[in-house]
Amino acid sequence: MPQSFEQKFAQNAEALSEKLRRAGEYVALNPVDTATRSLRAVAQDSGLAPATFSRMARAIGYDSYEGVREAMREKIGRRVRSFAERAEDLQNTHSTDQKVFFQSHVSACQNNIATMLQDIDRDLLELTVTRLHQARNVRLLGALGSTGVVEYMAYMANYCTTNWAMLSRMGASLGAGLAGLDQRDALIVVTKPPFSTRSIEAADLAARQGAFVVVITDAPACPALQHASAGFLVPTESPHFYSSFAATIVLVETIIGMIVSRSGSSARAQIAQVEDINRRLGEVWSG
Repeated sequence: MPQSFEQKFAQNAEALSEKLRRAGEYVALNPVDTATRSLRAVAQDSGLAPATFSRMARAIGYDSYEGVREAMREKIGRRVRSFAERAEDLQNTHSTDQKVFFQSHVSACQNNIATMLQDIDRDLLELTVTRLHQARNVRLLGALGSTGVVEYMAYMANYCTTNWAMLSRMGASLGAGLAGLDQRDALIVVTKPPFSTRSIEAADLAARQGAFVVVITDAPACPALQHASAGFLVPTESPHFYSSFAATIVLVETIIGMIVSRSGSSARAQIAQVEDINRRLGEVWSG
């Protein structure tokens, strides 16, 4: 079995300089920050130079600092069980009493929302809403199970603004949607285990182009978080075979609501116009 970071660090600690030991101690005490934040951010928080972390990594047996980050991702990443395994658990536990499953699932969703309410960084949420509100263009991407959440977010946003759009929808090119993004723009990515490769790569590319990247996930080890300007960890625990998106829905509804609350008359006018056109086209039942 491969050695953990802590084992490698302990074996080499006596031979390290004081600064390299401090870098190793910081990593051991801050696995989430190490796994999800950039080397520059980690160095700034620790008061050490980025090169110190790179030297520490090589001194204890890693090829580079990225090896340390990967070790921390493995340390904090929860084991993603297959949907089939979780379905078997569900059947074994709840096959004889469906009422108990209903109660358990609803309770889990309520706990997820309560945990998010308690743990979410309110300042980061405010910053995110401000950046999204000010962005020239906002692009949204969700794949696999996250597609529906992003569809819903785009639907709400298109009532009150004209510059939000989904990427890679109905066969559209993902590259075409990302082309031209820069520091004036934003990308929102929703991805839960199993993570979508396209979502991770899109977050990377958008970040390289200077866009403000928002990542909504439920796992600290999500690879997209390393490219995020703002990352939100939303609980998804449930006895269901699939991850619960209830708390994620609450978060995206909150973000859109906060944007509308600060958009003034322009948002009201846009919403009224959309409603009027929907009625004229007969898209909604008028009774």
